[in-house]
Amino acid sequence: MRLLLDTHALLWWLTDDSSLSTIARKSIGKAGNTILMSAVSAWEMAIKFRSGKLPGVADLISDFSGHLHTERFEQLLISADHSIRAGLLPGPHKDPFDRMLIAQAQAENVPIISNDAAFDQYGVRRIW
Repeated sequence: MRLLLDTHALLWWLTDDSSLSTIARKSIGKAGNTILMSAVSAWEMAIKFRSGKLPGVADLISDFSGHLHTERFEQLLISADHSIRAGLLPGPHKDPFDRMLIAQAQAENVPIISNDAAFDQYGVRRIW
């Protein structure tokens, strides 16, 4: 099964943070699952690092592709279709990073691993 990680899920996986649910942890670690990491998460972490909101991610953003390779995660690039979907999404959710993750989950027809219940209103399958 292909699964898309929300940014916080990636960070909690890499740091073995107990905030990551048991179901999410098992889904990420399950042999045979393909874990997708969106390019938007790299952008989000870089912006939040620069602004001081995520000071602990310097190593991760300095070698994002290397960390994905080590974890055997696949990069999900942002396509024009993803961008248009994200821009046209209805509703009050304004976070551009989340809107892109929602659009990618819809376009790729993959569940997203996230604790953000706001995703549910967009018809994406969410694992938590």
